[in-house]
Amino acid sequence: MNGQTKISLSIRRIGIDTWRENVAYLHRDCPVVRAAGFQALSKVEIHANGHVILAVLNVVDDESIVSACELGVSEDAFARLGVAHGHTASIAHAEPPASIAALRRKINGERLAKDDLFAIIRDVAQARYSKIELAAFVVATNQYELDREEVLHLTEAMIAVGRKLDWHAQVGAGPVVDKHCIGGIPGNRTSMLVVPIVSAHGMLCAKTSSRAITSPSGTADTMEMLATVELSFERMVSIVKETRACLVWGGTADLSPADDILISVERPLAIDSPGQMVASILSKKIAAGSTHLVLDIPVGPSAKVRSMLEAQRLKKLFEYVASHLRLQLDVVLSDGRQPIGRGIGPVLEARDVMQVLQGEPGAPQDLRQKALRLAGRMIEFDPDVRGGEGYNIARDILDSGRALAQMNAIIDAQGRRAEMPAVGGLTTEIRAAGEGLVIAIDNLRIARIAGLAGAPQVPGAGLDLVKKLGETVRSGELLYRIHAKYEADLQFALAHAEKESGYLIGTADQLPHEFASGAMFSL
Repeated sequence: MNGQTKISLSIRRIGIDTWRENVAYLHRDCPVVRAAGFQALSKVEIHANGHVILAVLNVVDDESIVSACELGVSEDAFARLGVAHGHTASIAHAEPPASIAALRRKINGERLAKDDLFAIIRDVAQARYSKIELAAFVVATNQYELDREEVLHLTEAMIAVGRKLDWHAQVGAGPVVDKHCIGGIPGNRTSMLVVPIVSAHGMLCAKTSSRAITSPSGTADTMEMLATVELSFERMVSIVKETRACLVWGGTADLSPADDILISVERPLAIDSPGQMVASILSKKIAAGSTHLVLDIPVGPSAKVRSMLEAQRLKKLFEYVASHLRLQLDVVLSDGRQPIGRGIGPVLEARDVMQVLQGEPGAPQDLRQKALRLAGRMIEFDPDVRGGEGYNIARDILDSGRALAQMNAIIDAQGRRAEMPAVGGLTTEIRAAGEGLVIAIDNLRIARIAGLAGAPQVPGAGLDLVKKLGETVRSGELLYRIHAKYEADLQFALAHAEKESGYLIGTADQLPHEFASGAMFSL
């Protein structure tokens, strides 16, 4: 306690989810507040039953929240302390984490050494950073772009502080394959098709995914419409042994936990810098035991990556870090000029996935084709498959129903939902103001409107797209339908869509050539 006198109080569990941050609550009339000079937002150190955590202090005036002789703790802090309600705890001023000096240097634009980044990530994983300090790190590494060695060391540090799976020890697997998209394209739920296709081929594909950061849904959010995704590490291992695959949220498996904490700050700031992106993705994949990865980088005017030059730079950074970490990487640059599929939002995207798996006539063909191409690239990691054969193998697995059977096996192993949530019952339609061809769809605008409608927090909320790039529209014809559960959400989304729908109508000569050729290519 750094020579300070310990002051004991009774712990009170405050039912507040502070999302990856330890928060403590003291009453303003508590003798500790006055005697020790505690102030709101100061950092405190809490000891209880051999456990030690750092927390940010909030001072309250309402005794119904915490009395003058109690120490209130948030849900995150209570879980980390691991003691019962009413247990005695000691509190004192906390010294700043040792890595704060390195953080300040990064804020000043200096390059950080390997030891600096390991120290910062160690403190982040141990919840020794407040949200303010985390935000400072995220902003600094975005403003002063990390060089490739810093990105490598950041990735190594994220791997080091979490659990690492070894599938060869668990199931004696050959290549452990995975697929990841850097994001930014609404409706891009190819993983939920790729995983059953590839694992039906016999390859091991343990897919751990994050929840949505800035999008209307992530793979974990969408898969949760069909099955349980928050599984213990041990349960995940058991499922993979049974089915050679899974589609789960990575947070409960304690894989790269520092990344989950950083994401909690990146989400509200809408920051996704190249260095953080590479470290986040590769640390999770390597921690999950992947040996081979297909990485999808969509390129388009409203995608995360706007130009081929930017895509090439990012590709080289991914390849540099992957090669040093002995991860075999195949980077695919894909057409990111519009959303993939028709549904935008967890329930609507899950519907699209199941339509493709079930071979329904109305299934979105762009989602099907992109998934088959990515699955084909993954299948070609199989040493018994010749280059160029993967697509046909993937198509045969999907068309034969084997992928659907495998998906059902995965859903049952993880815990099938009794019923998928309903699509939001409140709807409104967005129609074309003129006639011509759809020559552009703004991914950011579409994602924003779906988010205002409630996605992903409200599973059935989102958009159902009717028109895609290159399709003919008449004045007043339906472009897409907004679904919401709450009237306020519907009105927010409608106001945004009426201001700018996200669709641009023009003529055939204005349609981008890259879209017309259906480009998916690798450099």
